[in-house]
Amino acid sequence: MSRIGKQEIPLPQGVEVSVVDGQVNVKGPKGSLQQALVDRVGIEIDGQVVRVTRVADDRRSRSFHGLMRALLANMVTGVSEGFTKSLEIKGIGYKADVSGKTLNLALGFSHPIAYVIPDDINITVDREKVVVQGIDKQLVGAVSADIRAFRPVEPYKGKGIKYVDELVIRKAGKAGK
Repeated sequence: MSRIGKQEIPLPQGVEVSVVDGQVNVKGPKGSLQQALVDRVGIEIDGQVVRVTRVADDRRSRSFHGLMRALLANMVTGVSEGFTKSLEIKGIGYKADVSGKTLNLALGFSHPIAYVIPDDINITVDREKVVVQGIDKQLVGAVSADIRAFRPVEPYKGKGIKYVDELVIRKAGKAGK
């Protein structure tokens, strides 16, 4: 039995889970999410607890068992609490600001970068800190990675965009004479 898959998912107050035509729908105070249900697993809803069960015991079913439980738990967390990733911008003249649905970045290139913010994502900028918030964990991570990819932090001076909890190992520069 999968250690992740056999764990129950407690439903917080105000979160509803339903299965319709092979789609799992999760509604909560922050919004709603959908996920296609794999035919090798099933979902049992008992009041305020959700369990993911598998149909067979073959290798593929076992792997989908843990995957679907993790995806469903992330959906429940997303619609009740939401997900947040924080990025830090370091460097002289490096700036970020939000105007409408566009994140404008000045990262030392000869041109500014205009990143169009997806619909389900909220981005706030406070000086050198960019905070990405949303209910879909995968989308929050993808948007954060896209923003970081514009100017990844370099190891000599530490300039660039990095996650707040990311550790950058600095290198020594040229030794000189």
